Amino acid sequence: MTKNAAFVFSNELLSYRFSKEHPFNQFRLTLTLDLLKELGAIHNEDIIPPRIASDEELHLIHDPSYVSAVKKASQGNLPADIAENYGLGTEDTPIFPGMHEASAYLVGGTLTAVDSVMTGKSKHALHLGGGLHHGFRGKASGFCVYNDSSVAIKYLQEKYHARVLYIDTDAHHGDGVQWSFYDDETVCTFSIHETGRYLFPGTGNVNEWGNGKGYGYSFNIPVDAFTEDDSWLDCYRTGIKEIAAYFKPDVILTQNGADSHYYDPLTHLSATINIYREIPKLAHELAHQYCNGKWIAVGGGGYDIWRVVPRAWSLIWLEMMDFPYQTGKLPEAWVNKWQEKAPIPIANTWEDPENMYKPIPRKPEITEKNAKTVERILHFIQQQSSTQK
Repeated sequence: MTKNAAFVFSNELLSYRFSKEHPFNQFRLTLTLDLLKELGAIHNEDIIPPRIASDEELHLIHDPSYVSAVKKASQGNLPADIAENYGLGTEDTPIFPGMHEASAYLVGGTLTAVDSVMTGKSKHALHLGGGLHHGFRGKASGFCVYNDSSVAIKYLQEKYHARVLYIDTDAHHGDGVQWSFYDDETVCTFSIHETGRYLFPGTGNVNEWGNGKGYGYSFNIPVDAFTEDDSWLDCYRTGIKEIAAYFKPDVILTQNGADSHYYDPLTHLSATINIYREIPKLAHELAHQYCNGKWIAVGGGGYDIWRVVPRAWSLIWLEMMDFPYQTGKLPEAWVNKWQEKAPIPIANTWEDPENMYKPIPRKPEITEKNAKTVERILHFIQQQSSTQK
């Protein structure tokens, strides 16, 4: 019998940790899972452990020489100058013991989610340890050693012969995944993110449409800094509905970075928890509309682990499981348990506080600019559709 969803998790996923001071902190997985347990929304039979990705699977995307370098770095056997050539040992992506194994578990977790959905064991699958979308074929970048989403998409192509729609709602452009399939017409990538004018990685312009056979299958909505909920959601809904209708995927893979929130320390957007209710809701609808429900979701960015990430990521699982809509207070036991460890006041309600930030003075200009970006995408799709007829 096919169950609604599978939740991929084991403690091995927590070993992906650069340092105590580094903003990328997988402890957010523990917080999220514990919140779901306190809600009674997840049970042991829903949880499946990740496997470690094989070298052969990593080589679907990553150059063998790069995988070899990561292994050497993990053991402390890679000279600093060579490591730097591979993007390792930098401020963003420092080397840590066991880095290869920890990274391969993140990739294997996403492959575990893929197999659960594509073999019919579950309609949907959630692997919050994944979503490392900045990794390149031969280089680490932006906290990402291996790119689990890119490997998973290639795996979906080769093992299941699937047309994949990749939806990336992280505040940072999903560059590694985009460039992996930039010339591939069987993969459509969509990224809505803060403009690269002020934010890493600086790419994801609206005119990055793809190349060669892949021209017309890469889409980006770079929203302006300080974009708020209404504009963000209008761009997301309008853009992804048109793109899904245009591409007609066999399966949807969503990357669910939770760093577009106003509280996030690394970005400059002004979204609230409201967008994280709508993101999985629409992905769910599209999966049933085009893919017989086949939906794989991974994590991503999200650096306020006490006030934002557990709520935002819990909402993905609740949507997958058709769990009742949550409002008001978070479970008191969860808040009390983790407040002792938190360096800041922890979130205690599903909603954000009213007047969380001062009014944005440029709101009309930001909204208009974002809307024009979406208009460019819609016009492009119309042109492509008329050309293909």
